[in-house]
Amino acid sequence: MNDYVNSVARQFKDIAPAVDFWTLRLTSETHEAVSVRQGVMQPVYNHHAFGAMLTVVIGDGCGYAATSDLSLSGLKRAAELACDWARQSATSGLLKAHDYPRPDARACYETPVKQPWHDMPLDEKITLLQDANTALKISDSIVDWSAYLGYGCDEIVFVSSAGAHIEQRFQYIQPSLSAVANKGSVTQFRSGGGYNASRQGGLEQLALLDFPDAAAGLAEEAVALLTADECPQGNMDLVLAPSQMVLQIHESIGHPLELDRILGDERNYAGTSFVTEDMFGSYRYGSELLNVTYDPGHSEQLASYGYDDEGTPAQREYIIRNGILQRPLGGATSQVRADMPGVANARQAVWNRPPIDRMANLNVEPGDSTQADIIASIEHGVYMETNRSWSIDDSRNKFQFGCELGRVIENGELKGLVRNPNYRGISATFWRNLAAVGNADSFTVAGVNNCGKGEPNQSIYVGHASPVCHFHDVDVFGGAQ
Repeated sequence: MNDYVNSVARQFKDIAPAVDFWTLRLTSETHEAVSVRQGVMQPVYNHHAFGAMLTVVIGDGCGYAATSDLSLSGLKRAAELACDWARQSATSGLLKAHDYPRPDARACYETPVKQPWHDMPLDEKITLLQDANTALKISDSIVDWSAYLGYGCDEIVFVSSAGAHIEQRFQYIQPSLSAVANKGSVTQFRSGGGYNASRQGGLEQLALLDFPDAAAGLAEEAVALLTADECPQGNMDLVLAPSQMVLQIHESIGHPLELDRILGDERNYAGTSFVTEDMFGSYRYGSELLNVTYDPGHSEQLASYGYDDEGTPAQREYIIRNGILQRPLGGATSQVRADMPGVANARQAVWNRPPIDRMANLNVEPGDSTQADIIASIEHGVYMETNRSWSIDDSRNKFQFGCELGRVIENGELKGLVRNPNYRGISATFWRNLAAVGNADSFTVAGVNNCGKGEPNQSIYVGHASPVCHFHDVDVFGGAQ
């Protein structure tokens, strides 16, 4: 762990304000990235930041203050500001003093890493990306191509007046490949090799994400899509690859189930939710095949952690079980407000934001169907991979998604490519039409690097995992419709 961050935490305890309760979250953030686009090396990105978020409770009021001045005088000024906000909010707060969580855990958590980022010299990383660029540029039809390799490390120390001392160290690996093909008025895009599938861990994750080996295949698909037929239109069977299930889970399960959104906190910014508090425990969200978990147990997933940013221990919970809605995605503070159980998902994106309810590792659990059996069961449908566009209404109910690649399914067989595959629906109807869930062989870990929420905005990492899934009676259409 970062010795400096720990030393600041120890020093703060000596000057902490005399209040009913306080927490201090200290963060050291490091991010690096290397990229090559069209064979040209781009500027190397380096970012490093230290900062602290202080929360105080005085009576029925709660206040926050953040500072990058980690000297004793800087922390004192932040404490004074937080106390001032707590006193001002005491008459209008949502909670009473005894309702605020009082974490007291003492623990450590660290991302397992087999091959550290710095084991590969910069010149070798550049060579790796240049070789990927060469593999992507397979013809003159490829008009833009790039390879990217990023790394992040967040070291966090969380302490509280109740005696909590939680140290966590997260390391992220973020590779991606992309190819844009063009012919006349037709342009197609393919991505992969870790694109929207970043993970926790070290360089050992690259091979698992098919980076950079996926480059040539992605470019070939981009070129082939230029002359592919448009996606057919009509109500039909739809098979979604895990690379598309990521966004389907994220937008039509994750966001509508965030408890602070259900309570109205996001209404002015990113909308509300079609889900209401009385639905939990009885509402049929999907077919009996739909099982969704909040699962911090996949250490390679983006949002795995030991404790959330309110100091609550993370443990696996069913969010939807056999299609029935079980519990919301709400941290300890929101759980008190709503008087219902949630999960440990109060999270802050960076050091100068307070924690809010965020989906973390939200996964569709595997079923018992092989992908081959799913395809064989379909007379007429479309298979789709990798999200390209999305739109969803303010209540996270009606949606429309576009994908990078489609394949027609006819008489139980995957046929040729189709371009501009799209589909739309209503969340409850769509999930209730879930007809088959792939087994563990197709279960794939992925995630979202830039989930935005909150005022002021917080962009955060979210983990998702899913097998291939089959849906009946979906409105499918192509780019020409």
